[in-house]
Amino acid sequence: MRILVLSHADVERLLPMDECVGLMADALSALARGQVHQPLRMIVRPPQAKGLLALMPAHLAGPRPAYGLKALSLFPSNPAIGKDAHQGSVLLYDNETGELRALMNASAITAIRTAAVSGVATRELAREDASVLALVGAGVQARSHLAAMACVRPIKSVRVVCRRLDKSKQFAEEMSARYRFPIVPKATVEEAVRGAEIIVTATTSAEPVLKYEWISPGVHLNAVGASLVTNRELDSATVRASSLFVDRRESALAEAGDLVLAVKDGSVGPDHIRGELGEVLIRAVPGRQSPDEITLFKSLGLAVEDVAAADFLYAKALRMGAGQSAEF
Repeated sequence: MRILVLSHADVERLLPMDECVGLMADALSALARGQVHQPLRMIVRPPQAKGLLALMPAHLAGPRPAYGLKALSLFPSNPAIGKDAHQGSVLLYDNETGELRALMNASAITAIRTAAVSGVATRELAREDASVLALVGAGVQARSHLAAMACVRPIKSVRVVCRRLDKSKQFAEEMSARYRFPIVPKATVEEAVRGAEIIVTATTSAEPVLKYEWISPGVHLNAVGASLVTNRELDSATVRASSLFVDRRESALAEAGDLVLAVKDGSVGPDHIRGELGEVLIRAVPGRQSPDEITLFKSLGLAVEDVAAADFLYAKALRMGAGQSAEF
């Protein structure tokens, strides 16, 4: 048996952001229609270890059914040594025989599909004229989210902030060479987000980095960084003031610290979730209701997103003769 191996560079080349936004919209719509079987991810987190391992399986039905599994490690200290915090692989299996068909770089898939899902959320929930973007964080996800936001809204200016001003300046300089709009480093989160119309929080912080008093009416928020039940990027007041949308209710109530901790302190109840993003896409749940409404998409990342991306990559790689073939 031979398998296809796709490297980080292969994935980046074969999965452009604009195509991935549409792909993720289809995957989330399938989830909302009941065409996905997906258990909660299993997390292995030894108390003495520096990181954790998450196992994320899913089956996607429809015209091209597929099994997939992402085995992903999360090491929050990696960015300090110049590595992505997310490492791992995505495995794609044949739906008829169960044979392994492909092994793909999970870091690249995660970076692109996570931002693409935020792109879907922003396309559906942000004001159509939203053009001022604030990025809280200057790592891998900030880069991919900048690309995603530029795909779905007419971005005119960007502010970026992270713990170290020199890294924000480095990010702004690097990204300014790729985009026509100005990208300005800021010294504080407050300075970056005041007046912003779209905000992305993509940090490794365990404590809130965004406060309600800093944000404007009508803003759309993509909260991406806190994927553990013990961590949060937003204060409870922001969650309470927002119309909350999630990728999946079950996952958010079990894993999203931004929501779980706001429920725990009594700021909101479990029913604060208005709907899943897929439900908005199939028009089962309304999205934005007014220009001044604050909308919040809490992203955790779902296995179906990885399976959909892997299936797309596999078919495209075969057509283009991309990747490497290996005996297995």
